Amino acid sequence: MRGFQERAEVAAVVQLLTRRLRPLAPEAVDLHAAWGRVLAVDVTADRPVPSFDRAAMDGYALRSAETLGADPVHPVELEVVGEALPGWPCPRPVQPGQAVRIMTGAPVPEGADAVIQAEAAAETAGRVRIMTSATPGRHIGRRGEDLEAGSVVLRAGRVLRPQDVGALASLGVSPVPVIRRPTVSILVTGDELLPCGSRPEGFRIVDSNSVMLEALVRRDGGLPDIAPLVPDRAEAVRSALLQAPGDVVLVSGGSSVGQEDHAPRVLAEVGELSIHGMALRPAGPAGIGFLGERPVFLLPGNPVACLCAYDLFAGRALRRLGGRSMELPYATCVLPLARDIPSVPGRVDYVRVRISNGQVEPLATRGASNLSSVTRADGFVLVDADADRYAAGALVTVYLYDPPGNTP
Repeated sequence: MRGFQERAEVAAVVQLLTRRLRPLAPEAVDLHAAWGRVLAVDVTADRPVPSFDRAAMDGYALRSAETLGADPVHPVELEVVGEALPGWPCPRPVQPGQAVRIMTGAPVPEGADAVIQAEAAAETAGRVRIMTSATPGRHIGRRGEDLEAGSVVLRAGRVLRPQDVGALASLGVSPVPVIRRPTVSILVTGDELLPCGSRPEGFRIVDSNSVMLEALVRRDGGLPDIAPLVPDRAEAVRSALLQAPGDVVLVSGGSSVGQEDHAPRVLAEVGELSIHGMALRPAGPAGIGFLGERPVFLLPGNPVACLCAYDLFAGRALRRLGGRSMELPYATCVLPLARDIPSVPGRVDYVRVRISNGQVEPLATRGASNLSSVTRADGFVLVDADADRYAAGALVTVYLYDPPGNTP
């Protein structure tokens, strides 16, 4: 065994990923599959929305000038000459002394410039009494009021929300051009592991990293594929790497410098080992390389270190390939520390914390294998590499594991 001769700074690793990776090619998907996808191109309105003046109320379309001074005591009486329904315009124009019965969303007939709501009118035997005055444009949704022709509706790179998909539908955009979702091969190594879903037995433990990584990949817009457990043998690791089909390959376990840590050496033989060893706790033994242009991430087998390395490195790469932001996908808050967080200059510390009474409380932890430390935590704090500690009372940024509204 040997130790790490040097460790890469977190910022330098992120710069490498930014430089080497680009979003994947676009693909076209049906509108019903577009929610949550990343738009590949700007979408411009090729027509106004709405494309006609339409009623914003149920009532009567009329000439506003004829209602001047109308009130319940002095109503204006008009002849009802037709009806307009959504999708069914009135075929005749509104002449002086006339009105058209109209429903919300129906085209406003030619000659009318206002709509009086039904509550301010009373119709009897083909005539309607108007009991309020109107101004031009009252209760009318104008042509192009929502979107003007030629306007940019949605920008490329936008993660489509439900309302965005609705806007695309209103413009007749289908199929929708989106960035292809990255496929991700998940390889978990370790002779001590039992398959996920087993029960622990003897001196063997159950693989928990595969299912955790699967969920993280889905969160970041990827399509995970979990391979069978890989034995701690160099030839098995080599075969698994070479057969992995994903745009991104995640290798959990065997990433350090021990006797059974084959992944770094094998990756260097069959591809490129760009970085091995990070100035980071608890994910110091992580590594990054490439198989051709496909990034490979060597993630520590200890679950918390695996989570840390995924979030700071692999997740960023996955989001970049999928056209998403490389920033950490967590809501944040800024609160004072309840007590000191000690650190070591030259490395970034990933510190699990709880929030209590408006303060940030670091959790006492014993190593990177205890998943309970992250299930008990509200989030984490990243201590900068140039700090020897964060002092009690200092304001810190907390990355929250739970999105707003998702806590019990």
